[in-house]
Formats: sequence, structure tokens, C-alpha cells
Amino acid sequence: MKALSAKLRPARGRVGALMVWAVVASLGAHAQEAPPHPPIPDTLQQRIAACTACHGVHGEGTPESGFFPRLAGKPVGYLARQLKDFQDGLRKYGPMEYTVRPLTPAYMREIAEYFSSQDVPYARSPMPRLPASALKRGEELATHGDPSRQIPPCAACHGSQLTGVQPDIPGLVGLPYDYISSQLGSWRTKTRATVAPDCMSEIANRLSESDISAVSAWLAGRELPADMHAQPAGSVTPPLHCGVLGDKGDGA
Repeated sequence: MKALSAKLRPARGRVGALMVWAVVASLGAHAQEAPPHPPIPDTLQQRIAACTACHGVHGEGTPESGFFPRLAGKPVGYLARQLKDFQDGLRKYGPMEYTVRPLTPAYMREIAEYFSSQDVPYARSPMPRLPASALKRGEELATHGDPSRQIPPCAACHGSQLTGVQPDIPGLVGLPYDYISSQLGSWRTKTRATVAPDCMSEIANRLSESDISAVSAWLAGRELPADMHAQPAGSVTPPLHCGVLGDKGDGA
């Protein structure tokens, strides 16, 4: 019996090896038969998926969150500048800094041009309930400023309808309360900046906390004008020298 068992062992080994080979061959055949994964399309829309995940397919923003602003329709120069500021570490927000780190200036400009060309409806965002006196203060700051504290009105730079000015000044009306107030706070805490002289940093640091809440609420709740497009270049003369606007005050 022992001799017979010894003779069978090599045979069993050969059978086992043949079975393993058959399984591997079968898997290989199935792998060859399986259709390949479709190639990922090399389109701008596909490449900006990291942007649209937070800011919406067309850059409409996410009004329900209040912190991811609308990009659609904003001036090209402004959008390109923000990407550059994140890349240079002037604006601080980890996901944005990581996303733009490897991008070339030409690529950032292409992204800015895409979102600037989008024209989609505006949607309102949640906002706090403030007393009428606070909203009145917000309107005063937005339309007249506070000369006693050297605070110019928002409209002096952002346009008479607060829809922005080409090519570098963004619109404010229609933005979420949380976004406006957080950005004004970011200028005060130096987690948002731009090229010097940073006029928005100067203005934000002249505002009190209650001023920030008031003007943010008024801008977020203001009735939207019929034409939400940015005003033409050169249609405003900023009251402060802003580095992003160049010597002519229009970004040139």
C-alpha cells in the first residue's frame, strides 16, 4: 500500500497543476473577452470636475451651503486672479490651494474664461434675520459708505448696481450672506489677500463686526437687478489705489 501511495503522489501533483493552469487560462480568456473601460474624454468640462463638484456644473454655486460662491458670469480677470492668489498662497483654503498648485497661467485663464461665459439663473441662499436698523446700516455702507471712518461705498468699485465691473471687479449682489461675511472676515484675519496695495484689506479692517454682518445681509437680500452683467471697463473710478487694478484702476 505504501508503494502504491508513493506512486500516486506525483500523479496527483500533475493533476493539481493542470487544474490550476486551466483556471488561469480560463480567467485570461474572460479578461480578453471583457470590453475595455471607455476612455475618459479629454474635455475642459471633464478636467474641471474638481471645480464643479463644489461650485456647480455651470459655476452657479451651491446656495444651500452658502460658502461655495457663484463663478458663472464673473469677470475673467477676477476669476483668473483668484486662482493665481490661491496658487501663490495669498488666499488660504486647503482644497483650492491643492487643486490649483500644478496649473499653468494659460490653463487658469482657460478655466476662468469657461466660467465667465456661463449664464445661469441666480438662486437665493439662507440668511440670518436681522433687525431693520441693521439692514439700513448695510444699505448705507453699500451705497454711501461711512466717510467718518474712511469707508467708501461698495458701489464705488463694484458698480452702481453692484454687479461688478469688467475685467477685474466682481459683482456682490446675489452672493450668499455666509460667503460675503466670511470673506470680509478673511481679509481681517489675513487668510485672504491679493497683490499690494490690497484695498479690500484696508476697507475690511475699517469695518466693525456688526458692519460686516449688516452689509453682508443687505447685499445677500437685495433685489436682483434686471441686468446682472458686469459694467463695462472704465465705468468706475475706484476711490482707493488697488494693486489688482493697476495704475489705471481697470486692471490694465
